[in-house]
Amino acid sequence: MYVPELKNKYKNEIVPALIKEFGYKTVMQVPKLKKIVINQGVGQAIADKKLLESGVKELSDIAGQKAVLTYSSKDISNFKLRRNMPIGIMVTLREERMYEFLERLISVALPRIRDFKGISSKLDGRGNYTLGITEQIIFPEIDLDKVTKIMGLQVTFVTSAKSDEEAFALLKNFGLPFKTSKN
Repeated sequence: MYVPELKNKYKNEIVPALIKEFGYKTVMQVPKLKKIVINQGVGQAIADKKLLESGVKELSDIAGQKAVLTYSSKDISNFKLRRNMPIGIMVTLREERMYEFLERLISVALPRIRDFKGISSKLDGRGNYTLGITEQIIFPEIDLDKVTKIMGLQVTFVTSAKSDEEAFALLKNFGLPFKTSKN
């Protein structure tokens, strides 16, 4: 049976390293990656509905699983936005697909960013991390000839860590290229 490389790395290398670093008494205390949520806000979809269709296809290709639309929760007249209008796209990855996506993100997509010096090391205070990506074209699954508009997306890593310090150590051990110095 196929098991993603990063899942093996988590069990065999990361868990022992975190137990040693934080002094956990049992393996169940070690934080783990629960899910990865990929989210794309498509505010221009109010004027152009085709952006949503192409966005769903692109996000589904990137994630390897069908993306769903997200809808507005209230009316905002300044943005010509009505309640229940589709304004975003999201996909939630768990288990094998999550590890496969993380592996592609670390080894293929992030190195394709121009002038890449690492990602910010700011977590949200609850042990979760959100990475903003400005262009969806860094993923090899995207065909450049079929891209209608270059849009950004957010990748949120949800962990079971109790603190930012534990979550940072977990994500760093997975191989996320954080910036080394604080500038």
